[in-house]
Amino acid sequence: QGPINGVNKEIAILQCHGDCDPLVPLMFGALTVEKLKSMINPANVTFRTYSGMMHSSCIEEMMDVKQFIDKHLPPVD
Repeated sequence: QGPINGVNKEIAILQCHGDCDPLVPLMFGALTVEKLKSMINPANVTFRTYSGMMHSSCIEEMMDVKQFIDKHLPPVD
């Protein structure tokens, strides 16, 4: 566990969670996102939930991940 410093406090985070996840209940995702917001700039933390998604992924989530990557990472040549 590294220190949270000026650089780390501005990192962008996307956290995704299905509302039907039987392994990691949505409540734990919500608690995690609140902890993250207390540690870094809360404006940089995005929490997305997906209706009907279990402990898996869905096309909507993958599109959100792609959009997040496109926004926050430099393009690859």
